[in-house]
Amino acid sequence: MKRILKIKIFISSFFLIFLFGNCEKTETGLTADFTFSFTDENHVEFVNNSDGNYNSMQWDFGNGETAATLDKNETFTIYYPQAGEYNVLLTITNGDGESRKAIKSVSISKDDIVLAFTAEPDPSNSNKINLENKTVGEYDSFKWLYRHKIIENNTKAVAYFPFSGTFSVELEVTKGTSVFSKIETIVISKDDPDYISNLTLTWADEFDETEVNTDNWTFETGAGGWGNNELENYTNGENSEIIDGKLVITAKKVNESKSPGSYTSSRMVSLDKHDFLYGRMEIRVKLPSGKGIWPAIWMLGSNINTVSWPACGEIDILEYVGYQPNIVHATVHTPSGYGSNGNGASKSLATCEEEFHNYGLIWTEKNIKFYIDNTDNITYTYEPASKTDETWPFNKPHFFILNVAVGGNWGGAQGIDNSIFPQKMEVDYVRVYQEVD
Repeated sequence: MKRILKIKIFISSFFLIFLFGNCEKTETGLTADFTFSFTDENHVEFVNNSDGNYNSMQWDFGNGETAATLDKNETFTIYYPQAGEYNVLLTITNGDGESRKAIKSVSISKDDIVLAFTAEPDPSNSNKINLENKTVGEYDSFKWLYRHKIIENNTKAVAYFPFSGTFSVELEVTKGTSVFSKIETIVISKDDPDYISNLTLTWADEFDETEVNTDNWTFETGAGGWGNNELENYTNGENSEIIDGKLVITAKKVNESKSPGSYTSSRMVSLDKHDFLYGRMEIRVKLPSGKGIWPAIWMLGSNINTVSWPACGEIDILEYVGYQPNIVHATVHTPSGYGSNGNGASKSLATCEEEFHNYGLIWTEKNIKFYIDNTDNITYTYEPASKTDETWPFNKPHFFILNVAVGGNWGGAQGIDNSIFPQKMEVDYVRVYQEVD
């Protein structure tokens, strides 16, 4: 029986072939020993030559790879792509638990693959880096990794870095099951002033159909309070309709008791249908009014069912509580700051209930910027000095949520005015603009 084992190793220096060995012999006749031979300059075959009554063998090939076997005739061909010296250990064990060892050294004379690439600034745009793969040796495939991008099997590629700072470009080369990697540091001196204008519309819902598009949205239902002691019962679409090219979510009163289920509304999510990592997200909205109403346009990490909240991250593009007329809120929630300790800002907007306004964010790996009406009107920037899982869960895709809550810890903090119902939130569109290579 022959087993082929391979391992990821990175390139280093060169050594000459040199080998030595020893085997352990005992008075009981239990002897650990093996031989090896080169099938080529980077592949070595190992054969067990131990003697005595033993029933198991454990190999350590000196490169991080191990193997356990009960087959005394099993051989192993090990791939050593990195030049260097490796101590190989064979341990045999008998039924009484006695163990004997054999150690031999294998030296590899040369690297199988020599990774190399160039990374030069584009003369016409210092935010673009021209890459060229100059790796020597035989390999199956390769890819470039930088920022959150991957470019596969393109010998000459262009890496775009829109923001100033220090970054890395990685070339990853694959041969069989072995992966080799080389990383270079890139320094970008200034932000690209055309970054926002060069973003491309990659997804939108303009709400110009006759009903809500269920390829884009799922109606979450129920009256469980949603973690905020809310009082509405979210229905399966009965409170959402398309009117004159706009999504209208209507919060309605069922009874006067101001208890769970006394109101109905809608909560629409794009989870498992559309989620996004980085870009400019913009929603055009006219808000409802009155004490007790709590509309929101927001995003949650798509991994919420795995890591839970707030580890998944939350981006509140817009929140509004009716008892604070004409004050709109933008907030992020992270493990380092959530709930009432979230990071954000509140702004006065006198016509938010009477007119449509654009509420948006510019989300990059550098920061999250919120704006109202146009991208020059930045209302808040979230940019932690140190990005960790605690402060920056925003390096993974997020999905949209559109909802109108009634009552709750924040929306109902000053009670509910039952005379205001029904109340409508009107959404003209939801748009996403992103980098397109």
